[in-house]
Amino acid sequence: MAATLSLAAILAENARRRPEKTALVEGELRLTFAEVWQRARAQAGALVGLGVRPGDRVALMAPNTADFPHAYYAIAAAGGVVVPVHLLLSASEVEHVLKDSGATLLLCHPAQAETGTAAAQAVGVQVITLGAEFEKLARIAEPLPSYVTRAADDPAVVFYTSGTTGVPKGAVLSHFNLVMNATVNAFDANDIRPDDVALGALPLFHAFGQTVSMNSTWRAGATLVLLPRFDAARAIELMVKEGVNTFHGVPTMFVALAGAAAAMDALPELRVCVSGGASLPLAVLERFEEAFGAKIYEGYGLSETSPTATVNQPVFGTRAGTIGHPLWGVDVEIARAEVEGRVELLPPGELGEVVVRGHNVFSGYLGRPEATAETLVDGWLRTGDLGTKDDEGFLRIVDRKKDVIIRGGYNVYPREVEEVLLRHPGVAQAAVIGLPDELHGEEVCAVVVRATGAVPEAAEITEWSKEHLGRHKYPRRVEFTDALPLGPSMKILKRELRVRYAQ
Repeated sequence: MAATLSLAAILAENARRRPEKTALVEGELRLTFAEVWQRARAQAGALVGLGVRPGDRVALMAPNTADFPHAYYAIAAAGGVVVPVHLLLSASEVEHVLKDSGATLLLCHPAQAETGTAAAQAVGVQVITLGAEFEKLARIAEPLPSYVTRAADDPAVVFYTSGTTGVPKGAVLSHFNLVMNATVNAFDANDIRPDDVALGALPLFHAFGQTVSMNSTWRAGATLVLLPRFDAARAIELMVKEGVNTFHGVPTMFVALAGAAAAMDALPELRVCVSGGASLPLAVLERFEEAFGAKIYEGYGLSETSPTATVNQPVFGTRAGTIGHPLWGVDVEIARAEVEGRVELLPPGELGEVVVRGHNVFSGYLGRPEATAETLVDGWLRTGDLGTKDDEGFLRIVDRKKDVIIRGGYNVYPREVEEVLLRHPGVAQAAVIGLPDELHGEEVCAVVVRATGAVPEAAEITEWSKEHLGRHKYPRRVEFTDALPLGPSMKILKRELRVRYAQ
């Protein structure tokens, strides 16, 4: 008999331990843990009525409204596997996710109905619209008395990772992976307390928002305030109104909040701010901490690691510019990047590929044994990120293995160049890419969004960079744009920039 565990226990236990506590706030809607669990059990009953059996995959396409957590926990309670769908995908991309995951049903928010329905019809998957249609089914269904028991290693969620190459692959995460990640995030990494109030502004369809904002907050019995569309001024107003003291975001969100702070009447008193999803430039960290008087704890992870692998944790001391230490029960080391097929660990201070092992490492890519075997080597997960670990165990990410620019035989790490550019007063955002070059193999190109009211010229930015960077590193080419292309998880899409500027 295998050990059993369900992700649904995160919600069920709160309904048992703190039934009257406010769990969820969205606009005018305020629900207690007992009410959220009641809705999830009713919806789980409806799913069973629709033929969902334990282990069946159910796709979920919804923004950060109350519909998302209800449906998410309903699927888990029915023993199903959640397949979250990115909201920025085209119908053909959604088709790929439905077909590849073998989903038997799509739960789709009305705002996404057009794309979702087109995709589902193309692959013959049943669609139920969240809101009136699903609620009607939930009203007439017999609510499940509790959640369906699952083995701890059974799949709970399949995340489709955009990956920098080829079609998205489904990363399979178990109940054990996700319950452990939520638990150690809440109780070991940061001290999350039941009276905390967290803002859920990160997309819940993404691993960071799902684990850190939703599941960890509820694992600690704290309150989640949802913001369906991130807008910095709106976020600040909402945080002040609801007494939010915990914020999780990606660097682009911290940039926007720091920029909006000066014009606001009041700012929230933030106790815990966590950054992840992409590296946080020091200039942004400083600007935000100055505006809000709050510390940012930068962390690191991937969909394949549930997602948190490391984070700056008060217990170890924190260090700006690093991603802190591994989570409780997780090992993160640096391995020789160029060695394929085995993991060869390097001593402190050496640059290499970040590798992870622990309770957070996924089961593998759905239906892709070769891709799984390339990623899981010698009991370690190879991340494809380059980093270092110092004598005190602080980890740093230097760059994606695939983003490194090789100019005239020298490695240039875009992140280092971006850090310098972001200190220029005329630069609001910057992305550095390598473009094909006949002479040097690759040339360093900076794509810049100008700061409001500033009009720096390309030559001025190149000169500024020259003063602060080695000869092979500074951008010879500077392009200006109004906005950088962002993926569904708010990461800058460098491959799109490479295509756009390669001509």
